[in-house]
Amino acid sequence: MILVTVGTQLPFDRLVKAVDTFANELPKPVLAQIGKGTYTPQNMKWIKNIEPKDFDNVFRDASVIVSHAGIGTVLTAKRFGKPIILVPRQAALGEHRNDHQLATVSQLVGRPGIYVAHTDDDLRNYLLEELDSPSHEDSSEAGRASLVTYLKNYITAV
Repeated sequence: MILVTVGTQLPFDRLVKAVDTFANELPKPVLAQIGKGTYTPQNMKWIKNIEPKDFDNVFRDASVIVSHAGIGTVLTAKRFGKPIILVPRQAALGEHRNDHQLATVSQLVGRPGIYVAHTDDDLRNYLLEELDSPSHEDSSEAGRASLVTYLKNYITAV
């Protein structure tokens, strides 16, 4: 199963609609957690919110995660060893108050198991591929420390 999650704080109809438009072409069924969005998917199963007690089980059952660039979801994908496709929210499209998600993906791109989709075509192509999972080993302590420092500095500056 492909899990699409937009988080719980803000709607992200652009992401949900994009996956819905090509869900029928995908080799696996899709479950979308649409949060506060107003778009109603027609081609995939969906739920407004996944109960916190069920979230780990849904994550465990998924073969790939598609998400906004929320660091909590990235860390959860890493914990479960799931590949994750990040679609950053964009302030210019009214999806967030600033472009911190673009800054986040700029630091995550190229890391094992993390894929960044800036267009619907990128997203579709990733979902049609067999994606590598992140390593369960934490072999890059320096890389994690660098990312944490970057995020702290970015948050402080905003």
